[in-house]
Amino acid sequence: MKVHVCAVGRMRSGPEKDLFDEYLTRFDKTGRALGLGPARLHEVEDRKGGGMSAEAALLQGAIPGGAVVCALDERGRVMSSPEFAQMLARWRDEGRGDVAFVIGGADGLAPELREGADAALSLGRMVWPHMLARVMLSEQLYRAASILAGSPYHRL
Repeated sequence: MKVHVCAVGRMRSGPEKDLFDEYLTRFDKTGRALGLGPARLHEVEDRKGGGMSAEAALLQGAIPGGAVVCALDERGRVMSSPEFAQMLARWRDEGRGDVAFVIGGADGLAPELREGADAALSLGRMVWPHMLARVMLSEQLYRAASILAGSPYHRL
């Protein structure tokens, strides 16, 4: 199952980008034998200042047809890392070819995109900068693959 991180804005070089890239590389290596990955980043940018609705349209264009859509949103479900791993495994085992994790810009996701998603995931009750949310998601993708592979990376 291919993983797509569809996000508003461009990541500049720096520690967040380095961490994001590192965890996606780890995910790809660990997930390959499990039928997970590769993972790709799709960045969109609203240069005309159309707000959340314009960003939603751009994000919709980045989501592959037929993909499971999981919105990252503070109103989403808070879950443990093992629960997240099981959700990924369930989608994979259902034969879903693609999953798209959607991250909005500074103002979040437009209601129509959020409400149309198959799932909504919260990274906790606190609000995180959208660039840091990418890093946190990439680490959790790697952690999920590690859990499913039986690796000692995740400890209870």
